[in-house]
This record gives sequence, C-alpha cells and structure tokens, in this order.
Amino acid sequence: MTPYMMDSWAWQESWDRQQEAYMPDREHRFTAMLDALDAVLDGRPPRLLDLAGGTGTISLRALARFPGAEVTLLDLDPALLAIAGASLADRATIVTADLGTREWRSALPHQEYDGVLTATALHWLPGDRLGALYGEIRDVLRPGGIFVNADHMPDDTLPELTKRLADRARDRRNARYAAGSVPSWSDWWARAGADPTLAPLVAQRHAIYPSGHSPEWNPPASWHLTALTAAGFTEVGTVWRGGSDAAVAAVR
Repeated sequence: MTPYMMDSWAWQESWDRQQEAYMPDREHRFTAMLDALDAVLDGRPPRLLDLAGGTGTISLRALARFPGAEVTLLDLDPALLAIAGASLADRATIVTADLGTREWRSALPHQEYDGVLTATALHWLPGDRLGALYGEIRDVLRPGGIFVNADHMPDDTLPELTKRLADRARDRRNARYAAGSVPSWSDWWARAGADPTLAPLVAQRHAIYPSGHSPEWNPPASWHLTALTAAGFTEVGTVWRGGSDAAVAAVR
C-alpha cells in the first residue's frame, strides 16, 4: 500500500473542508438528495450513478445510508478519481468519461439505474450541452427512477436578496481563508500538486483542463426545471434550497 493510499481519508477530509467553505449546508443537501432517492426505492438497495462524482463524496454517503447499494462513480479528473478509488476500493465501480460528449454512457457498467445524483459539477457545462445531457441521463434511468442535481441555482424571483445572500457568504468564506481555518480551492490544488503520488495526476488534470474548466454558467432553478421537462421527465421540482443553491429533482 502506498503512503497516498494510507492517507486517502485525510485527502477526503481536506476536500470536504474546502468544499464546505463554499457550502456550509453541504451535508443538508446530500441528505435531501438521498431522501429523494430513498423515496423511489420501495425499500430496495439502489443501483446508483454518482455523476461527476469527484472524490466520491456522494458515493460514500450513499453507501453509509444504503449498505447494499450498487454504486458507479463517473468523472474525468484523474486526481479526484484516484482519491475516490482509494477511499471506495471495491465498494463502487469507478469509470472515467467526459460528460462533454454523448459517448460517456458507453463507459457505464449498467444500462439502467434507480438514481443519478450529482452535486456542484454540471455548472461547468454550457447550456446547450447540459440540456442534451439531461435527456441522456433520463435514458439511463429505469422507469420511476430519479435524477437529482444540486448546484448553484439562484432564485430568479428574489434577485436582489439572492445577491445579498451570496455576497454575505463570500465575505464569510474570505474571512475563513484569511484566518487559515479552511483551504481555498487554489490552496487545495497546490497541496495536491505537491503530494508525491497525486502530483503526476494533477499534471494530467492540467492537461485535460489547460485553462481550468469552462466558465461557470449558473442559470436559475427555473431554467433547470424547464430543461428537465423538455428532456421528457414526468415530474420535476425543487427538493432543497439553501441561499443561492438548490437541488432539483426529476422522475422518469
């Protein structure tokens, strides 16, 4: 076992702390997502797709809640996938695929899933691609299966209040960075790039995203609900909101 493999939980913890600086209510959204999944299972262990799953944050929480779950985690980032693979070991199937193309589904080990969950990831995709992806996600769900996307989704009926909430959250986050209580996004990646095992994977990541991800695109929740309806889901709605973030759900 490599030193990195022994330290996988330390990297998971530092990733969580870095993410929680952006989303103090992060665990609440995960609970709401898993509640929505639970509601369509009728007591069965789920077959779950953790889409753009990164280090395995959702997969780990799903396995803790549903010990018999059959989990697939899909992502493209080699560094985050290495942490996920070390943490999840043989409890999940890890696949590498690019959601920017329609071919991502060919990497999946199953044709149908009970649920597809994703958080704070799809805002990197342009609008036309995200709309198409919603249709592709519907196609990998069983009838009655559920898709939940938690991300930056402002409430367009409260534009000024949403802006004020976002500004206050940014100020609190910057104060935590200044005090050194949590690592920033750039600090976390700098530390990962200095780790002997992660360093070559971080270099691969830079080759995949030479200028970082594409610019963030954060439409309101209403845009997502309209796009999910157009993709053919039978029910769509918002299952959680916290400030300028929300989780939208869609049932096939």
